[in-house]
Amino acid sequence: MAFNKRLVMGMAIAASASVLAACGGGGDGEESGGSSGEAADGITIFQSKVEISEQLEAAAEAYTEETGVDVEVIGTTGDDYAQQLQIRLNNGTGPSIFSVQNTEVAERLESYIYDLSNEDMVENIAPDMELTLDDKVVGIPYGVEGFGIVYNKEMVNPEDIQDYDSFVSTLEKFNAEGINGFGLSSEAYFLIGHISNYPFSLQENPEEFMDQLTNGEVTLAETEEFQRFGEFMEAIRANTPTPLNTTYDTQVGDFAAGQTAMIHQGNWASGMLEDFEVDFEVGMAPFPLEGNDQLAVGVGSNWAVNGEKDQAEIDAAIEFLDWLHTSETGQKFIVEDFGFIPAMTNIEAGDLDPLSQAVLEASNSGNTIPWSHNDYPANVVPNDFTPVAESFFVDDSMTGEELVENLEAAWQNAAQ
Repeated sequence: MAFNKRLVMGMAIAASASVLAACGGGGDGEESGGSSGEAADGITIFQSKVEISEQLEAAAEAYTEETGVDVEVIGTTGDDYAQQLQIRLNNGTGPSIFSVQNTEVAERLESYIYDLSNEDMVENIAPDMELTLDDKVVGIPYGVEGFGIVYNKEMVNPEDIQDYDSFVSTLEKFNAEGINGFGLSSEAYFLIGHISNYPFSLQENPEEFMDQLTNGEVTLAETEEFQRFGEFMEAIRANTPTPLNTTYDTQVGDFAAGQTAMIHQGNWASGMLEDFEVDFEVGMAPFPLEGNDQLAVGVGSNWAVNGEKDQAEIDAAIEFLDWLHTSETGQKFIVEDFGFIPAMTNIEAGDLDPLSQAVLEASNSGNTIPWSHNDYPANVVPNDFTPVAESFFVDDSMTGEELVENLEAAWQNAAQ
């Protein structure tokens, strides 16, 4: 069952949250550090990853034993986390610490979120992995995950997939040998959501570019990275079996069996690969759009502090997060019990699988491109991009240029 848990984590990270209209005031971001002169009776934590609920409760108990500060972890079913959080914040019963998925959600919750910029632990966040709003750090990342080309080291030399020409030549070689050179799968994010990230993330300022796209100031068809993306997608369609008949399980299973040389996936696939007991070494390489040499690494959720609480409770919440990310006990929970790839450079990861190790090294070095799909219009991937991608793989006459044009129309439909 390990791979199912990781798949849920990966899929949850892939999807952008479309929630939370903030009401009320507070949280101007005063510097913490005991300025209230009082100690809080305790703190509450309400977070969105149901798969770590029991482990977080254990961490809370360990913290209470060490410090005497009571920590209550509020349960949630997961699917309605956003609605539950909104109700609690609006009626004044909001938790001390809560989850914020991305900048879009942070903007909607701005009046509640405390400014963490001056906290010592912020200095340890891996490059570009902090959650910021108006140049303020408002979220401490849970951990990082990443995706790219997962490849069989016995079949693929990463030097042979470093640009368009070499990538296509490799696909053609495997196709001639009766091997699937590059596998996608039919699920929305594994078909188009993740792979569409690249042309957006390679823009000089992806968020600004997406705003310009929404406002009609730029077009995808006239943007070089998207032109090349269409060419890559044509090559994939021409040289590999259709992904529309392939599930995630089949995609990873065929790779594990040596029937597929490369798949586009994330580090979360390692759990399933372990279940298959693969007998070859695997690696993760960047998708070489426009010669890109960086993995796509991002954060699924972040710890935020409720700025509407009194200063004593704010300080207590920050002290818990500091303990979680700097103490030996807290770091052990993050790595061993939560199973996160650390987003903090001061945390030793221990014995990671090869895919997670590749993501960690990229994250710590800053050699990454962002997860721009986290900033797409709400639900554009499953509702709008996916039908376009399905049509592309069904209709061989649709060109890569037409694919890009249709993706732009889908974007505008979702952004209305």
